[in-house]
Amino acid sequence: MAQYEQIAYRVEDPVAIITMNRPEALNALTGRMMAEIRHALAVAEADPAVVGIVLTGAGRGFCAGADITGLDATAAGTSAEAEDLSALKADPGDPEMGGNFQVSFTYILSVQKPIIAAINGPCAGLGFCYALLCDMRFAERQAKFTTAFSQRGLIAEHASSWLLPRLIGPGRALDLLWSARKFLADEAYELGVVERAVDTGESVNAAVAYIRELAAVASPTSFKVIKAQVYRHLNMELGDAMRESNAWMDESLKREDFKEGVRSFIEKRPPEFKRIGG
Repeated sequence: MAQYEQIAYRVEDPVAIITMNRPEALNALTGRMMAEIRHALAVAEADPAVVGIVLTGAGRGFCAGADITGLDATAAGTSAEAEDLSALKADPGDPEMGGNFQVSFTYILSVQKPIIAAINGPCAGLGFCYALLCDMRFAERQAKFTTAFSQRGLIAEHASSWLLPRLIGPGRALDLLWSARKFLADEAYELGVVERAVDTGESVNAAVAYIRELAAVASPTSFKVIKAQVYRHLNMELGDAMRESNAWMDESLKREDFKEGVRSFIEKRPPEFKRIGG
C-alpha cells in the first residue's frame, strides 16, 4: 500500500477508517489529499475485511474545504500540481454504474461499500461536497456547516447542486447554497443534511458501531447492489428502474447469501454472509 502523507488509514474489522490528517489547516483539501482519499477508498473496497468505510477529520475539524493556497493560485492562474502522485493512481467504484459516476468526485457514489462521513467539526465548501457524496453523515453537535461557494464568487460545485436538493428539497438547498450561511449539526439533522446528530467526540464511534451492526446482520453483497439501485435509479424513469430491479432480484435469488439468509432465519441464528473484495 502507498505511503500516505496527508491522510491516515486503518482497518478495524469490519470497518476502514480514513482520516483527513492536516489538523493544523482544518484538514483543507490539497491535490495530494484528494488522491490519497481516492487511493484509500480503492484499498478499502478491495479488502474483504472491510464491510463499510468511515471518512473523518483529524483534530477539531472535518474539512474546511479546498486549501486556500491552492485556491489563490487557481484564481491567479498559476496553479500547478507539482507533487508526484503516480503511486496513488487508483480507480475505486463499480464501472458498471455508468458514466454518471465517473465525473469528478462522483466516483465516491459508485464505491461498492457503505461510506459514512463522521463529521467532527467544521465542514465547508469542498469538504461539504465530500460529506454529501458519502452515503450517510453522522455529525457532532458542535460541527459547523457552510456551503461557502457563493461567498467566494463560485457556483455550487462537485454534485452539490444535484445531491442537496434530493436530500432536503430545492428551496432549502437554494437557501444554503445562496446564503452560504453557517449552521450547526442539530439544524443539519432537522433539514435532513445529516442522518445522525451525536455528542462531541462520538461521530466516529457512532459510525463504526453502525457499520458493525450492519455487518452482523446483513449481506455485504446486498449493500453493494442496493447502493447501486438507489443512485442509479435517481437517474432513471420508474419503469426502467423496476426492470433493472427485477433482473437484479432474479440474480439475488440464485446467490448463496439468499440461502444463508433463509437458513439463519429458520434456525434463529446470526447469518454468516460472504464478504466482498479482492
